[in-house]
Amino acid sequence: MKSRRRLLYSLIFAVPLVVIFSQCLNSYQSKPDPRADIFAGATTCIKCHKNIYDSYVHTAHFLSTRPAQLSTISGSFDHDTTFEFTKHLRVVMNKRGGKLYQTAFFKNKQVDSEPFDITFGGVKAETYLYWKGDKVYQLPMSYFKALHNWTNSPGFDTTKVDFNRLIGRRCFECHSSYIKEVNVENQGLNHNVELDKNSLIYGIDCERCHGPATNHVNYHTQFPEVKKPMYIKTFASLTRSQRIDVCATCHSGNAEKTLRSIFTFKPGDKLSDFKEVAFIHNKVDSTKLDVHGNQTQMLESSKCFISSQMECITCHDVHKPMSVVGMAAYSAKCLSCHSAASHNECKLTGSIAMIQNNCIDCHMPNRSSSVIAVQTSGKGQASPYMVRSHHIAVYKDATTIVKSDLKKYNLSN
Repeated sequence: MKSRRRLLYSLIFAVPLVVIFSQCLNSYQSKPDPRADIFAGATTCIKCHKNIYDSYVHTAHFLSTRPAQLSTISGSFDHDTTFEFTKHLRVVMNKRGGKLYQTAFFKNKQVDSEPFDITFGGVKAETYLYWKGDKVYQLPMSYFKALHNWTNSPGFDTTKVDFNRLIGRRCFECHSSYIKEVNVENQGLNHNVELDKNSLIYGIDCERCHGPATNHVNYHTQFPEVKKPMYIKTFASLTRSQRIDVCATCHSGNAEKTLRSIFTFKPGDKLSDFKEVAFIHNKVDSTKLDVHGNQTQMLESSKCFISSQMECITCHDVHKPMSVVGMAAYSAKCLSCHSAASHNECKLTGSIAMIQNNCIDCHMPNRSSSVIAVQTSGKGQASPYMVRSHHIAVYKDATTIVKSDLKKYNLSN
């Protein structure tokens, strides 16, 4: 009898504690991942992978989309920075009421003004989007870091200011981790795309490349002594072609027809189930560059790729910012195969440090995009947008420039 009474008292005491404890847990949980319950969210990775996470948040992938604010926009807003299209047409980047705007004027009369809401990109250039209801539009002005200047957004008419370029889910598939379409059944063929603002997951997060992590997090939280990664896709567990497919979801150009949403791609899937990938070795025209980047096709058409086991991650550590890696580190990858001992050393290398530290500008040179050019303010002329070729080859014009520099500075052998 006494034991039953003790048990009853224990239950009466314990149940409120369980309720309180569960409420405390809920108060610390972030909102559910909009993709599905099987996704844990990138911040759950911090506990076990803090060093990698702290490095990754500075990469171009992680920063591919972010909320637009002064700290995430490279262009200046000092003194209402102005971009002049023509004598009578201009756009002013200004701050107003705590928000940032692009405001268009024609003959000194304001014709439109829209806010900066989302920043796209950041390594070479940034473009910006704004929300109007459930639709997203691109702003007419972008910022190009190589020019240190505001420019017309890619593909925009340079004789007029357009605030009506609609942006759909496809752009977000390679610049974010997720956004949900709404009213899909009513969109038909008019591309009247409506998106759920609250579902947007900025940047390319951990689970875009490693797959859903809820089961992984739950398992290792319960069994921290287990060091083998469980219920997660590590790149080491994938085949070479599977690893390349993960990168190629976004780095294989934008010309192919999309069969299924790239948001549903998981590591280990076949890219051909999601995109119509039309590629034949050695038939990629390396002179025709797409602003969205057909890097994987270009790489796969290279002799270096065909005759070795190299792949994207041979040169790219996606957990580290490119600025940390540097040309010398990329060149060291080249020299690990192209050496005197292997009898395939670059003829210009010799003992010249400037060549040894930069194979890239010769064999993967920057080229003007065949798709995009931008206009600098008031000049009415286009400036080229430079894209790094991923077709590794001998480029005669690049070699000529290097030889000229060597001769100029008396560095030639």
